[in-house]
Amino acid sequence: MDAVVSELEGTLLKDRDPFSYLMLVAFEASGLLRFALLLIFWPVIWLLEMLGMGEYGLKLVVFVATAGVSESEIESVARAVLPKFYMDDIDMEAWKVFSSYDKRVVVTKMPRIMVERFVKEHLRADEVIGSELVISRFGFATGFVKGNTIDSYISSRVAKLFIDEKPGLGLGTITSSFLSLCKEQIHPPFMANQNQYDHQLVRPFPVIFHDGRLVKRPTPSTALLIILWMPLGIILATIRILVGLMLPMWAKPYLSRVLGGKVIVKGKPPPPASGGNSGVLFVCTHRTLMDPVVLSTVLRRKIPAVTYSLSRLSEILSPIPTVRLTRIRNVDAEKIKTELAKGDLVVCPEGTTCREPFLLRFSALFAELTDQIVPVAMNYRVGFFHATTARGCKALDPIFFFMNPRPVYEVTFLNQLPVEATCSSGKSPHDVANYVQRILAATLGFECTNFTRKDKYRVLAGNDGTVSYTSFVDQIKKEVSAFKPFFH
Repeated sequence: MDAVVSELEGTLLKDRDPFSYLMLVAFEASGLLRFALLLIFWPVIWLLEMLGMGEYGLKLVVFVATAGVSESEIESVARAVLPKFYMDDIDMEAWKVFSSYDKRVVVTKMPRIMVERFVKEHLRADEVIGSELVISRFGFATGFVKGNTIDSYISSRVAKLFIDEKPGLGLGTITSSFLSLCKEQIHPPFMANQNQYDHQLVRPFPVIFHDGRLVKRPTPSTALLIILWMPLGIILATIRILVGLMLPMWAKPYLSRVLGGKVIVKGKPPPPASGGNSGVLFVCTHRTLMDPVVLSTVLRRKIPAVTYSLSRLSEILSPIPTVRLTRIRNVDAEKIKTELAKGDLVVCPEGTTCREPFLLRFSALFAELTDQIVPVAMNYRVGFFHATTARGCKALDPIFFFMNPRPVYEVTFLNQLPVEATCSSGKSPHDVANYVQRILAATLGFECTNFTRKDKYRVLAGNDGTVSYTSFVDQIKKEVSAFKPFFH
């Protein structure tokens, strides 16, 4: 079996510097204080690199980012946050070469715990060799790595793995010490060597679920910008939320433009229900907690929204009525029917948000309850902070959304479903739900999936996504700790 050994940084990943990935660990596992501390050390790290002492610089980054952090928390960040940023930095030309071999091994100077899940699940690697964090008996990282030098430790591990026969190909930079153990060597860039690999059409497995608050990978310049913006963002978010709660719905679009936000509306919304007619059910894609609020703002009237795991604080602050579902099918069906009898209603049948260009499987319950269905494609763009979370505190989602300098929402109204596309014509609820999912995905340029809310939370948080009061309190304490430097 022919084998390839490839370096991760600078080869499979375009960026040779692991600093930004350890900044992500610092921010997501510990908060803003450690994030800022690591950035303060960056000039020292850069100087060590310039003096040819990059090994010491890397060990310093690892120490500051991980010392005192629990192993389980680092694993959680590696599972839920880092894969998205790794995938965005993949060199597809290197991937073509790497994926063409039967046995694939990845080596990395980063702690193995940070990359193993990504390279095995998304790059289909068989083995991962990286530096190893020293973990205390209490389950916390000491910040130190095993071995006198990282390069020699990695090379010895590669040699032990291929003790019987040398790997056929090594991919890495000229300074990669493990390449001497391979029969052939290729260095980036790979364009000149691609003709023999053009037949390889397999792509890395996409990242569908990811978590974390940061939108952009925190390179030193981006991290500095985030830290400088954070106090201003908190003030701006507070103003936006308070003024938004006080103003009537018809005035909110004007407020949005004045305070830097933007709402793009496409299509023609239906008029409000009148007389004794039952309301329209707006079936929306679910991108953030703000979806129903933005829809009400566009329609300039308060449309109630059904919710699943909305925190109590979000319910209190919500400018529109909310109807909490129980996940007991017949009980929820009666609640939705009652609300529709009063007027229009908003539902997000995915049951949870998804950031990537994918739609999760739609619950078919909405299709059973009404034929007056208006699909609405919702999407958003933000610059600094994501407005969704699985591992953190959901109550802070609106705050993070409004902390962005110029948040943008796109709302596209599709035509109301014709009768022949509803259950009235004999179609099953699942067929109707799948049809609505497909047309919304086509409108947004997204892909449909069969993944559900439970699949998302198992991947990102290791639970089923149910929010209890106790977990809510624990989560809000954890996320608020990120803001402590600005409150002292």
